[in-house]
Amino acid sequence: MKHRRNENSQPVYSTEGGKVDRPKQKKQKSSGSNIPTFKDDIIRVRREVKGRRGKPVTLIMNLAMSAAEIVDLATELKRRCGTGGSVKDGVILVQGDRVDDIISVLQEKGFKVKKAGG
Repeated sequence: MKHRRNENSQPVYSTEGGKVDRPKQKKQKSSGSNIPTFKDDIIRVRREVKGRRGKPVTLIMNLAMSAAEIVDLATELKRRCGTGGSVKDGVILVQGDRVDDIISVLQEKGFKVKKAGG
């Protein structure tokens, strides 16, 4: 009886029984972006154009609040900047290069804010 084995030393094919069922590995969901996570309570604001056909987007990350509060904050920021945007995976995206405007609005509200990414 011969076995072919994969890199985890589990049988993949046996001459006796043919194909052997492998245990299924858990797949990790990919959010499609590489958004860093920070362990402090400082809100990070950065500008990003990569993967957006050259169009700038301002990201507001590290928000320690509920999903409903994040949506409310996003709505207010979009209104104050006069642009569109969305919320994805707990990160607020505002269209355009609005880093300085958003930092000043968040500081007015009493948040600790830091410009990230240069």
